[in-house]
Amino acid sequence: MRKFVRRIRLVFAPSAMAAGLIAVLVGVTSSAAIVFTAAEAAGASPGETASWMLALGVGMAVTCVGLSLRYRAPVVTAWSTPGAALLAVGLDGVTMAQAVGAFLFSAALITLSGVTGWFERVMDRIPVPLAAGLLAGVLLQFGIGLFSGMEGDFAVVFAMFATYLVCRRWLSRYAVLSALLAGGLAAAFEGSLRLGSVDLALATPVFVAPEFSWQVLVSVGLPLFVVTMASQNLPGVAVLRGDGYQVPISPVIAWTGATNLVLAPFGCYGMNLAAITAAICTGPQAHPDRDRRFLAGAWAGVFYLGVGVFGATVASLLATLPSSLILAIAGLGLLGTIGGSLASATADTDAREAAVVTFLATASGFTLFGVGSAFWGLLAGALTLAITRWGRRSDAEKSLAPREKRAL
Repeated sequence: MRKFVRRIRLVFAPSAMAAGLIAVLVGVTSSAAIVFTAAEAAGASPGETASWMLALGVGMAVTCVGLSLRYRAPVVTAWSTPGAALLAVGLDGVTMAQAVGAFLFSAALITLSGVTGWFERVMDRIPVPLAAGLLAGVLLQFGIGLFSGMEGDFAVVFAMFATYLVCRRWLSRYAVLSALLAGGLAAAFEGSLRLGSVDLALATPVFVAPEFSWQVLVSVGLPLFVVTMASQNLPGVAVLRGDGYQVPISPVIAWTGATNLVLAPFGCYGMNLAAITAAICTGPQAHPDRDRRFLAGAWAGVFYLGVGVFGATVASLLATLPSSLILAIAGLGLLGTIGGSLASATADTDAREAAVVTFLATASGFTLFGVGSAFWGLLAGALTLAITRWGRRSDAEKSLAPREKRAL
């Protein structure tokens, strides 16, 4: 009986549950509106739009729970936000059947990338400082959002920040959760939280038979694949690697692609490794025991399932939550990860300048050819590293040189 109770306490660890909930809250509120816009561009009916949310929620639930438990690491997946933005523009004039054909094509390419292992081979060649700089650049906007939010809603954000600081001193495991509760109470007190306007409704799956048009595959499916891999999976791997989780990337990518393939006819347009929301689950605030943080990833999957099942409710729920609360809780949940990433990025003096270039270029939000700043930031950092190291020996080689001379 004691062993059973102990196991229950481990599974229902408050910090892990809070991290999973905050990850889902941040992910949904920051980009669900873009998903709805993409579905509208394809001419989706309200039922089909709800089916999109159901398919995405189920897909993320299966992958988050399954992969986190399988690899005992906080593997968090997400829908492709830049992919949704691409679809919101690219699906204009495209039928729903043709859109589903493009989803299947992109998912097949992602699955092939995982099965062949080429993506993991590329990731293994990225130096740690550059990966850390990439992660810090991706997360910087959320850290800044914590304080910029005070300008528009000081009462809510300051109440959260003050609660976080107090709990960090005496109740470290519950600091982020306590800050969320404090923000909710402050928002309710000032009248910006209106939960009474939420309408509960269950989503039902709507199957759409795919139609393959080569024009749509090239103009929508191929860019969707490129954007998902470069702007989402790449920083997603950096999050896991940055926090020391050496998860085999190829099977993870293959499973996300295969799950996408199965659910694409129901509206699952693109799935990938999460970056920002994953960082909430990989940091020390998700669980003091690093080997137990996989629970946060699993709980994120459970909450994503709830989002999918109540897909028709998401839009009305979004309107009830103050944006300042979402930005603040994201910033607080990512403070530890941002600090750790900056420390790793600047630890190696030989690669520090290249890491800073990666950080700044990624944080700029620069987009070119539909590909986000994460890819271009990494490319700029790699170019900087290659040029600054050209014809120059490393510190380790220099230190060995006098010993070699003495040996001669």
